[in-house]
Amino acid sequence: MGDSSEKQTKPSFWKGLKSEYKKITWPDRKSAFKQSVVVTIISVVLGLIIAILDYGIKYGVNFLTSLT
Repeated sequence: MGDSSEKQTKPSFWKGLKSEYKKITWPDRKSAFKQSVVVTIISVVLGLIIAILDYGIKYGVNFLTSLT
């Protein structure tokens, strides 16, 4: 019933981590640079869109509150 010889030993955490780490495919330098540039550009564009929306909403709220 509880025979210890039938139990399989679990691999250690570090051995499993090492085997999973070997499966990672890292991008080359050129690809990583291109992706970084794209992320930076998208972040700047989204930041500008949010800033414009924020300014517009602020102007709208100030206009509405000045009516009363």
